[in-house]
Amino acid sequence: QVQLVESGGGLVQAGRSLRLSCAASESIFRTNAMGWYRQVPAQQRELVASMSTRGMTRYSDAVKGRFTISRDNAKNTVYLQMTSLKPEDTAVYYCARFLTTFANGSPRDWGQGTQVTVSS
Repeated sequence: QVQLVESGGGLVQAGRSLRLSCAASESIFRTNAMGWYRQVPAQQRELVASMSTRGMTRYSDAVKGRFTISRDNAKNTVYLQMTSLKPEDTAVYYCARFLTTFANGSPRDWGQGTQVTVSS
């Protein structure tokens, strides 16, 4: 099982930026798509950004144009750069690994989650 460790969450004012990191315990990006989910209490986990093994990216409508997913193959780390943050972006953010080349179906592994709180 691949270990995913997130970092970078915190409290930030609306309009500011934050970058989340997800370090994988081994080199996986050539064979596994990666994704960032978020979840608020009493709601389902929502996929907000994903990257295929070839680097193609997808975003949910809620974050398109504000969030950017990227990766550093040498560091086995995937990032989520969040800009123009809004209070409705407040959630626990999870990094996820898919067994497919695109982010299809359910992820195989999850990180522990990192809290992002955006104050108005």
